[in-house]
Amino acid sequence: MKKALITGITGQDGSYLTELLLAKEYEIHGMVRRSSSFNTGRIDHLCFDSAIKDKRLFLHYGDLGDASAINRILQKVKPQEIYHLAAQSHVRVSFDIPEYTADVTGVGTMRILDAIRDVGLDTRFYQASSSEMYGLVQEVPQTEKTPFYPRSPYACAKVYAYWATVNYRESYGLHGSNGILFNHESPRRGENFVTRKITIALARILAGKQKKLALGNLDAKRDWGYAKDYVEAMWLMLQQPKGDDYVVATGETHSIREFLDEAFGAVGRDWKEFVTQDPRFLRPAEVDLLIGDPAKARRALGWQPRVTFKELVQIMVRADLQAEGLDPDRLMK
Repeated sequence: MKKALITGITGQDGSYLTELLLAKEYEIHGMVRRSSSFNTGRIDHLCFDSAIKDKRLFLHYGDLGDASAINRILQKVKPQEIYHLAAQSHVRVSFDIPEYTADVTGVGTMRILDAIRDVGLDTRFYQASSSEMYGLVQEVPQTEKTPFYPRSPYACAKVYAYWATVNYRESYGLHGSNGILFNHESPRRGENFVTRKITIALARILAGKQKKLALGNLDAKRDWGYAKDYVEAMWLMLQQPKGDDYVVATGETHSIREFLDEAFGAVGRDWKEFVTQDPRFLRPAEVDLLIGDPAKARRALGWQPRVTFKELVQIMVRADLQAEGLDPDRLMK
């Protein structure tokens, strides 16, 4: 039985990755931050399933700012695979807390890499890199060779973490891989990310609980995929003979206006009647266009996305309608 450690196990990607690895008969260890409220909602169905919890799923308190805790977890667990997903991951918020973002998202990765060396682990390491590193894009589409041009403290921290992983791979022979994942969404996406803001607001509007939705830049274009598809690419990277860097994307780009068209159109509504623009949600430096070229992942990993943009939006709308107690079969076209 393989043993994996997942940082950020309670997040969107962590929850889907946990399901995938459990289906592959892994023993899973997750690192979680201590807080005054429980934040395990995305994995509660796994935590409270006794057949899983008692035998193959274990949670450990830790923090990316605490090197000693990271070392202790690695010494105790000795995982064959580490999936580093944890971060301060909200781009807009990173402008408000830049130092914290740099420490957790950037230096936190270095702490894990150095702990691997200190403990002497023979492990495979996955670093959750981000398309935000491309920022003011230098070519379209973006590939593994496209220069980075970060446009936020979050993106700067992710660039640091990316190169730290490359450096430890080249300096110490670490089996380390960067997954440069483009935007990936799902019904488990955080509620303060634009796609979930849209689908939650739509459901609340139909339920009569909300009248308007305020958003920032509606013209930003993103390469949106389904998170459940993308975690499979993470696993595939760590099954390769050597660590490497891969773009994981759909190869298509859509604007926030298009997302609104699909979401509100799915229930026969015109989003222009409900959506307003609010400058408070604009970034100091905007990233206007992201579109990835997943050719290397397709060729080397045999990976390709299964869920289309339209299907993704419908999955998210359906889930949030159900969460509001509404009948998606009756409301959706």
